[in-house]
Amino acid sequence: MQEQNKHLELGVINTLLVDRETPHGLFLVSEDEKDVLLPQAYVTKEMQIGSLIDVFLYTDSEDRLIATTLQPKAKLDEFGFFEVVDVAKFGAFVDWGLPKDLLVPNKLQKNPFKIGEKRFLKVVYDERTHRLVGSEKTQDFFTQKPKGLKAHQEVKIVIISKTPLGFKCIVEDKYEGLIYKNEVFEKIEIGQEKQAYIKTIRKDGNLDISLQATGSKKKSSDADKVLELLKQNKGMMPYNYKSDADLIVDVFSMSKKAYKRTLTKLQEDNLIDVKDTGIYIKG
Repeated sequence: MQEQNKHLELGVINTLLVDRETPHGLFLVSEDEKDVLLPQAYVTKEMQIGSLIDVFLYTDSEDRLIATTLQPKAKLDEFGFFEVVDVAKFGAFVDWGLPKDLLVPNKLQKNPFKIGEKRFLKVVYDERTHRLVGSEKTQDFFTQKPKGLKAHQEVKIVIISKTPLGFKCIVEDKYEGLIYKNEVFEKIEIGQEKQAYIKTIRKDGNLDISLQATGSKKKSSDADKVLELLKQNKGMMPYNYKSDADLIVDVFSMSKKAYKRTLTKLQEDNLIDVKDTGIYIKG
């Protein structure tokens, strides 16, 4: 059951009561009786007086609090990739999925923005202007001491940049992680969201991340992957222990060492045969 918000909260999803109808739209109220307009463009027949609806609150071009049923690409304190749509002397504007573009002030940019670029930003609250803005200086927002995380745990990540060591990522929207380039066995792109695994929690609070399951989970995951690929290829694939390492990475998204270990385990479990002509599923 939905519960009505006690207060109007900028930058997040609010559950508000439909209070009254006007020519301009519906006025919605919180429990403390503060109201906000939902413009006519977002009103549907299902929105009746007395009903609860979920809306996102932000400020319009005249800095008035406004409600919308649209979902932005990122809400307050969330990260996302945004396309630059305009540049001004005081900052740049990015498309975040709402009619009013999101401002990224010059002081919150690492380098000057150009129209058409995509930038990785965090949506933050500007205390001075009382607006939501974008910030490229994301390093300031990482939580330095991971809580409730442990090695081998599956986590949600977003790839944010490529470095000489590998790929930096955001882990669970809070922490900074690194995937070492010699442990990447699949194509990944900046801005991509993926499920990954914690390999190591370092003393500085940063995380080493693996795209493959680690520990006991890894063995099971790799075996399941090989079996699934065999099923998709009618029970046979033209590879064996001597297959080229780069080819193994392309086909199985794993290192040759992991691939050979997996084949051996599957043979020991009597699930496959490995011959000169290829891998064959049993049964």
